[in-house]
Amino acid sequence: MLRAKDEEMSVALGTVFVLNAIALFAFPPIGHALALTQNQFGLWCAIAIHDTSSVVGAAKVYGDQALQVATTVKLARALWIIPVSIGTSLLFKQQEVKVKIPYFIFGFIGAMLLNTFVPAVRPLGPVLVSLAKIGLTLTLFFIGAGLSARVVRSVGVRPYVLGLLLWVAIAVGSLCVIMRVV
Repeated sequence: MLRAKDEEMSVALGTVFVLNAIALFAFPPIGHALALTQNQFGLWCAIAIHDTSSVVGAAKVYGDQALQVATTVKLARALWIIPVSIGTSLLFKQQEVKVKIPYFIFGFIGAMLLNTFVPAVRPLGPVLVSLAKIGLTLTLFFIGAGLSARVVRSVGVRPYVLGLLLWVAIAVGSLCVIMRVV
């Protein structure tokens, strides 16, 4: 599609995960310092933090209502993966490249529907969450394994600066809008 190299993908993902970890610890004190309501904070987390587990972690520290708002908005935002990935696939389609359907999305929707409409599967929730955390940990390990000093030097500082600037712009911009509107 965009023909990104493995090293470039590792750096991009590593940058996103580092910024998510920073947000997990930085957002709650910022929210308290700005006297954000539970609704404002939950909305801000869901918009400005990329990783769902970091959104949940930051919002849970802030309060129950923030957690409910953040989780709902983040999951709604995650559903946008479907049209965005299909649209991107079609937009950047090349003759020699086959469009790949992101099948994990169907698993996500299936789990959501089962949890909502089949009460008998709800007790499996904590087990599945634990398995998901193990899977996320393994994924982060393999992403980190792809990062080395050589890889970091080979891509230069520009991707890190761009990632940081975009993260700050989204965090500050969304916070300003939320504080004025909500």
